[in-house]
Amino acid sequence: MGWLRRGPRRDGDDAPRDPEFAYFSQREAALFRGRVRETFAELGLEVTVYADHVIDDKGRRFGLGNLAAVCHQDRRGPRVWPGMIDRHIGLVVRAMDGPSALDTLPPEQIRSQLYPRVVSGDGIDAAAFGYARTVAPGLYEILALDLPESVMMLTDEALERLGDHAKLRDRALRNLRGLPVEEHETVRDADGMCFEIILGDSFYTASRVLDLDGVVQRVTGLPLGEHGALVAMPFRHQLAFHPIRDTSIIPALGAMASFAASGYEDVPGAISPYVFWWRGGTLTQLSEHDEERGDLRIVVGDDFQELLERLIAQGPDRR
Repeated sequence: MGWLRRGPRRDGDDAPRDPEFAYFSQREAALFRGRVRETFAELGLEVTVYADHVIDDKGRRFGLGNLAAVCHQDRRGPRVWPGMIDRHIGLVVRAMDGPSALDTLPPEQIRSQLYPRVVSGDGIDAAAFGYARTVAPGLYEILALDLPESVMMLTDEALERLGDHAKLRDRALRNLRGLPVEEHETVRDADGMCFEIILGDSFYTASRVLDLDGVVQRVTGLPLGEHGALVAMPFRHQLAFHPIRDTSIIPALGAMASFAASGYEDVPGAISPYVFWWRGGTLTQLSEHDEERGDLRIVVGDDFQELLERLIAQGPDRR
């Protein structure tokens, strides 16, 4: 693998970019896709390589977006990509070729390893996940089975084998509430802006927005009030929130919009680049990408505008 050690660790921004994965140069993308093809071949699978996925000779589709983002995020550069690609593809192929966990695990163990997962609509096949619940525009809640080496997102067909969906979701939510808070950080500046972030290796960290009341109580020691909270879920390992109690919401809104947009880019498990208003379990989008100007803008409806005016009228810090 000497060819991976020649030249700079990563190509500069002035190098021609790959059309699909713009964080790769064209040369880096060719190295990445070439190694993907080699790894599949070493496992006895011939694949046709497309820009963001491969299809093997059995017609199975393997997406490359998350793997590409994982490689991009590793600061050691292309020299470590072969090992990362080998491990990832090996896990995926073993999971697909081996017996299904739904056939080998006892029913109670399956239920104990169920979790709800919030995902972007770009990451699921709508035809296979007809049961998915809409959480916010472009975001959906599905059920996932947590396994030692992988996460199995459960399709309509899989759920038919497991039983009543409502009961399975209730159990999955209980399992989610039982997860520990792995890490917690408070982001603040000298002007009084602040918001909270929970982080973790768990694939369900961002999905804890489904239990936001419980998370906020555990992290801050205070329950959420009637106004709810600002939330952001840039990718699967982060959830940011700011309980709405006073006019500190105003600087927090702008800061969290920037946080969500920057945290969403070029990461595995990306969920949303936007900030939302959480109230009573309902999410309302408050930021969006301005196509003309190429930047973020805050967009609020009548209900949120009315809330802002009430908070301004009551004055700062009335907690």
